Amino acid sequence: DAMRSIGLVARVQSALKLEQVAEPYIRGKAIRYLEEGRVVIFGAGTGNPFFTTDTAAALRGMEIDAELVLKATKVDGIYTADPKTDPDAIRYETVTFDEAINKKLKVMDATALTLCRDQNLPINVFSIFKEGALMRIVMGESEGTRVVNKA
Repeated sequence: DAMRSIGLVARVQSALKLEQVAEPYIRGKAIRYLEEGRVVIFGAGTGNPFFTTDTAAALRGMEIDAELVLKATKVDGIYTADPKTDPDAIRYETVTFDEAINKKLKVMDATALTLCRDQNLPINVFSIFKEGALMRIVMGESEGTRVVNKA
């Protein structure tokens, strides 16, 4: 309803059969929707056990040739330590995939980070609760932490 109220047309595709709320995930159809200016929301992960929703986001991003994976979460980026328990934790503006993996920064699972690294698909981690954060990212402004191949 929120998207519809501002004139956006959205389609929900699911890796699992959920006919009442979503159509099945079909890559070609998702790309066509995007080319038509629609918003595509992917649900139900990959539809396979042992794969996280982070890995699903990376996979779907690669499949549709996305420019960026958006990771909306409860914190406003990636920190050197858990900011809830360490008052000296510092937020990274940019971090490389290798740093995130090697330092186990807990932003996403290693499979998702590795997939994005290997396909040169950057990730932007930001707070889902910070008003205007998504809009700033879409408009090309700095928000949260960007995970890239070379900082």
